[in-house]
Amino acid sequence: MKRFFPCLFLLLNFLSFYIQAEEFQFRFEDSKGKIHQLSDYRGKWVLVNFWATWCPPCLEEIPDLISLYEERNDVMIIGIAMDYADTETVIKFTEAMSVPYPIVFGNREIASQLDELSMLPSTYLFDPTGKPAARKIGLLTREDIEKFIQNYLGSTSPSKAADPLHAE
Repeated sequence: MKRFFPCLFLLLNFLSFYIQAEEFQFRFEDSKGKIHQLSDYRGKWVLVNFWATWCPPCLEEIPDLISLYEERNDVMIIGIAMDYADTETVIKFTEAMSVPYPIVFGNREIASQLDELSMLPSTYLFDPTGKPAARKIGLLTREDIEKFIQNYLGSTSPSKAADPLHAE
């Protein structure tokens, strides 16, 4: 029972999103000119995080995302900075924080490749086969991500693992 409530909390914290994996793809160009597509990262968990330098919860997430990226070779993180009018601030910020993962200068068109973006931070997680696994609106911690991956991998069927996350 003690394990049930933390797991339930975690599951309720995540919202799943369903898109047919065969039709789903994104294409982002990062701040260094490199193109990132979901298909490039088969075999890894792909976490796409929409954030902004003016968003306190977004900034709170970044150290956890950095440590996750640096310590897990099965996770790819792509940060999408929604400060599209102020790319210089984004560059200075990511350099000062030593953000090692790719940063994309985002806008509504880029965001629409995944979903209708309503709030920051917003995070999308794809499983190693490229299928959408979860969406989290609001603050996300490394612990949240680690527990979700562990629970997802522990289920007998990945599609069944995503079902309890579905909430409207």
